[in-house]
Formats: sequence, structure tokens, C-alpha cells
Amino acid sequence: MTNTGFERGSNQHIRIHVLPTKRFKTFAISLYVGAPLKEDTVTSTALIPFVLRRGTSSYPETIQFREQLEELYGAGFGFDVYKRGDHQIIQFRMDTINDSFVQSSDKLLDRSFAFLGEVVTSPAKENGHFRSSYVQQERDTVRKRLESIVNDKIRYAGERCIEEMCKGEPYRLHPLGERKDLPGIEPEGLYKSYEQWLQNAGMDLYVVGDTTLEEVEKLVEKYFHLNRNTSFEYKTEVSSRPHREVQTVVEKLNVNQGKLNMGLRTSITYGDDQYASALMYNGILGGYPHSKLFVNVREKHSLAYYASSRYDGHKGIATIQSGIEIPNYEQAVEIIKNQLSDLKEGKISDLEMNQTKAMIRNLLREIGDSAFEMISYDFNRQLSGKERTTMELLTQIESLTIEDVQKAAETFQLDTIYFLRDQKGE
Repeated sequence: MTNTGFERGSNQHIRIHVLPTKRFKTFAISLYVGAPLKEDTVTSTALIPFVLRRGTSSYPETIQFREQLEELYGAGFGFDVYKRGDHQIIQFRMDTINDSFVQSSDKLLDRSFAFLGEVVTSPAKENGHFRSSYVQQERDTVRKRLESIVNDKIRYAGERCIEEMCKGEPYRLHPLGERKDLPGIEPEGLYKSYEQWLQNAGMDLYVVGDTTLEEVEKLVEKYFHLNRNTSFEYKTEVSSRPHREVQTVVEKLNVNQGKLNMGLRTSITYGDDQYASALMYNGILGGYPHSKLFVNVREKHSLAYYASSRYDGHKGIATIQSGIEIPNYEQAVEIIKNQLSDLKEGKISDLEMNQTKAMIRNLLREIGDSAFEMISYDFNRQLSGKERTTMELLTQIESLTIEDVQKAAETFQLDTIYFLRDQKGE
């Protein structure tokens, strides 16, 4: 169930992490490319993987690109763009069947690296830059994704709460960037941004499967043709700041249901010894169906259609999300604040402790069932500089007391209340 056993190496300033195992029938490959969240680069950087997935120098047409994956016995390829702390992360993923399960004359891991290396380092070009048609089409893709956030009022309220809470901080930025910047991104400029990104970003390559660190290092040397002279380290400013008066932001749009979101800051981050206590705090507050927010705001008082909380351990921020009837705003705020106070006062039942430990225990145990979950968990180590196996975290969780969770609760300070309501009334 634990994710120990990653062997580490480096090549061309790509950090390489390999977990040799015969447990899975596939090879799981993840390449994380991380750069600081910056207003002037966030949109162009977000657009890059969308264009890269359209074609490479050997397979410039998108249909050829997809046919190549079929020739790799239906290998999976995809990417995500997200933020962790103050960084914008692009994760490329491939999963390829192990050669021993198919009749193939070539080594599929070798062919997968050839494909991924070309996707990242040798894109389809025209006149020395990205294909204009691909850039235009993928700008529309990103624009539609950003518009979908505005149309999904739950997501919109969550993003707006962070924007208001983190004004002046990189964390306020959405990892897909801003719609207003998209029309100005042209193929030539985007290609220059891509070259700078390739040169300067942090790169962590993970492989889980029946291979060795030595083999993967040779494949990186063979297929990732990079000219990099930088060594990137992840650094995030902890969210904690001098305590200020809670700010309240009310936004009016054409909605029928109110969205009440709250943002809290804490000094506890992933690398902190109190991280396990912060996980328990979030779980008891609003992480699960037995949590205080769900039971008290939604069930007992029937004030919310949904009520939950999330904790970003890389930034030291927790957020509360709830959907309420607009006239119930003041009562809902009061009851949510009561839950925060109860946690700070240690009003936590043994049942809440036991149920939350059980939920976290199950999540940690499930990590070992998925190669990509194991990779994702280990990447937290790279982001935070903290070595902590799933077993070590589980042991810490199991040993926590109500007093430990109370101490963590005392560090969580309410910072921002954001309310999205209709355009009627005050």
C-alpha cells in the first residue's frame, strides 16, 4: 500500500523517478513540467500543451498523431493543466501495455518514450513556428474551457473567492489563464514562449512498471533532446499573513441559488509536521459526508444544498463551498462560523475522529492500487521538499488526538467571505 521504492536520477536537468515493479500490466509515465504562476505567462503556457497534442514533426497531422497511439496497442495519452501552490503545472501522461502481454517486435516502453519525447520537444511546425490553424483552434478550446467555468456557478464562485482572497498573489490566477489574453497570442509569440518554457521550467519524469532507472535514463538521453542549463526548484510563499479583518465580497449575477464561499489561511503546509492534523481538521470540517458542515448546515438546519471544504496543503489555504437560498445568507454564515469556532474549542466527538480517520485511511490505502496515484503522491514530495511515505502519513493520522486537531484548528483564520447572489434586493 505504500509508495516507497522510487529510484532517483537526473538527465539534462530532468529529474527522473522510477518505481520498478511487476505489479501492473502497464507502464505508467508522467512528465510534470512546472513554472511559476505569472500573469504575463499563465495563458500562453496553458495553451502550449493543447497545441502540442495536435501533431509532431513525424506525425504533423492530428489523425496521424492518434494513429500512432493506436499502433502502440491503444496507449493512453493525455495532459492536465493545474496549479500547486504558486506554480502552474502541466502533466503529460501515458500508459502503455507491458511488452510481455503482447506480441511486439519493438519494446513498447522505448516506442512510448520516442512518442512522448517528440510530443514535448519536436512539435509540428510551419515557417519555424507552431501551425497557425492549430494555435487558432486550440485558443478556442481554452476559451471554451474558461467560459465553462463562468457558466458553472459552483466553480465560478470558488474561483472568485480565491481571486478576492489572494489579490496581489500569484495564487489568484487560474491555471488556464485569462480569456482576455487569448486573442493576442499568435503562433510566432507562442512558439517563443514554448522555447522559454522548455528551457526554464522544472521537469520531473516518473515511470512505474517493469523497468529500471538505468533503462529510463538511457531513454531520456535518446528521446528528450533538450538544451537546458537551469535547475528548477519549487518554492511557494506560505499563505499566512498578518491577520486582517475578514473581508466580505458580494457579487450579483443572474442566479437563482446563492453560492456562499469562504477562504481561510493557515501556516500549516504539506511540508509541516502538523500536516496530518490539518488533513484531519479539513475532514472533520467539511471533507466528507459525516463532516460538521454537511451535518449541521445541510442536514440539521436545511440551509444548504451542498456544504463542503477543501484544503490546499501546498499553499496553506482552506475553502468552504455551499449553495444556499439567498434569504438564508446571514443564518448560514453564522452556522458555518459556529463550526469553525467549535473546532477551535476542541468540540470534536470521538465518532467524528474515528469516521474521519477511516475515510483518510481508505484514501491512503487506495493510492497503492493505482500507478498514477502513487506518482501523484510522490510528486508532492518534489513540490514540498518533504519526504513522507503513505505509511508514515497513515501512522501519523492514526495517532492524532482531539487536542492535535484543535491545535491545527487554531491556525486556520477566516480571511474572506464571498457571496454570489441574484440581482434583486440588497
